[in-house]
Amino acid sequence: MDIRRGDLSDQRIVALLKYHFDKCHAESPPESCHVFDITRLAVPEIDFWAAWEADALLGVGAMKPLDATHGEVKSMHTAETARRRGVASAILNHIIASSRERGLTRLSLETGSYGYFLPAVALYTSHGFTECPPFGDYRQDPNSLFLTLAL
Repeated sequence: MDIRRGDLSDQRIVALLKYHFDKCHAESPPESCHVFDITRLAVPEIDFWAAWEADALLGVGAMKPLDATHGEVKSMHTAETARRRGVASAILNHIIASSRERGLTRLSLETGSYGYFLPAVALYTSHGFTECPPFGDYRQDPNSLFLTLAL
């Protein structure tokens, strides 16, 4: 598996991100959906990566800096055909390592608090993320779970 900077003009990445965006909107009430579209990921301060196996896109993930020491994990998604192969863990480990190299001391994220999002919650907690209050511009929401990890 090769994890490298993601090219947001690559149509395979565009298609996976569109699927992720649409699925999050289908699973979440509008006021509780915080998924980024491509235009929000395409800003220079966001680090965006894609995992590949030869020419097959396996998954994506991003990190948005909130300030000089705190970042937010965004847009984590594994292609259906690559599930249960460790892709999400590899991308998350890459985000954690890159964030440390960048000098961040904390990573946080928001995800859904119910059914569809439970595998994501299990992934994050298995990597040491723990529940926390809302951060940044987020507000308390029964449909959201906020997690954080000291780096």
